[in-house]
This record gives sequence, C-alpha cells and structure tokens, in this order.
Amino acid sequence: MAAGKRKKVGIMGGTFDPIHIGHLILGENAYLQFGLDKVLFMPSGNPPHKTNRKGRATNEERIEMVRRAISPNPHFELSMAEMHDEGFNYTKETLQRLTESHPDTDYYFIMGADSLFQFEEWREPEQICRLCTIAVAVRDHVNTEKLDEKIYELSKKYQAKIRKLDTPNIDISSQTIRRWLNREKSIRYYVPDEVIEYIQKRNLYRGCETNEVL
Repeated sequence: MAAGKRKKVGIMGGTFDPIHIGHLILGENAYLQFGLDKVLFMPSGNPPHKTNRKGRATNEERIEMVRRAISPNPHFELSMAEMHDEGFNYTKETLQRLTESHPDTDYYFIMGADSLFQFEEWREPEQICRLCTIAVAVRDHVNTEKLDEKIYELSKKYQAKIRKLDTPNIDISSQTIRRWLNREKSIRYYVPDEVIEYIQKRNLYRGCETNEVL
C-alpha cells in the first residue's frame, strides 16, 4: 500500500446465530463494490436488542461458526471487537474504539435497508455517522422511493455518508435457519458445509424458541 493511502475496511456485525450465505454475499459484494481492503465479521457478544437467547448458540459456538464460514476467503477476517464482558455492545462505542486504534482506516458499516429505517433509534446515531460510511443493502421488499427519502433525510440531518450496496436479494435469515433446524429441515446451500457440520456435531438449535422476534 502506498505511503499515506488510507485503508478501507468493511464491518459485518451481528449475532450470526448462525451465520449464513446472505451474510457472506453481503460482505463479498461490499468488498468488491467499495474497493475494500478487507471485511471484518464481528459477532456481537451481548447485543442490546437481543437479550433473550434461550436455546441459542453460545458466544464460543457462534465465534467458531463464523471462523469456519469465512476461513476460505482471504479478505474476510474474524473480529473480536464486540466480544467482551463489559455489558451491552453499541455500534458507536465499537466504531470509536476502532477509529482510535486505527486512525489510518475508513470504516464502512454494512447494514440492511430495514436497519436504516430504525437507525434513529440507535444510540448516538450522529456519532455513528461521524465515524463511518454506512453501506446499506437494498432489499426487494423495501420501496426504493422510501429508501431514497430516508437516505436523503439522514444525510441531511446527521451529515451521514450513506452508500447503496447493490447485492443479490437473498431472502434468508438466521431465524429461518433456526426454525428449519428445529423442524429437522435441510439447510443445505443456505449455510456453508463447514458450519452445517459443526451445527450437527454440537446438536445446535434443537428445541430452541422458533417464534422469537429478531
């Protein structure tokens, strides 16, 4: 890398309970579209909005599933930035730690369009906008006009840098994967084989709650 050139790093955060192909495709497309140096996959240790985790994978199991899923990709990296015992993790605090530790890096925080519409409910959204570029993945079920209006509104209110992420719409969620596993349905092709093997070995998600709100 040339002297003085800033690094560009993507952040894929989430519980990854379990990680699936939708997460991986988002990360890869962000890497390609924005010319990133790498993408950090960052499992949340104790997410603020997901406190009921009955029947779910442990922190260690979720970390291992992410590690297995991203290991074939040289520009994907496991980040433990949100795996600590200090309580709930907030995006603003994570970004602040990262930017202080790596002042030569510009961060791209990857999120779905649904999350963007709830963004003002997050803790200190104006600080998040100051610390990163938001890469928002467009979904088929989201009205394009409404999304554009939201992007304009947030950009004006918070001086936010928001870029649309063009990516195939993979209509799958971790909640659906857990439900299928609980019903003993196949998750082949929706989850990497290395992760499926681990889930089966650990007998994960059998008997877990299937009506939880994500």
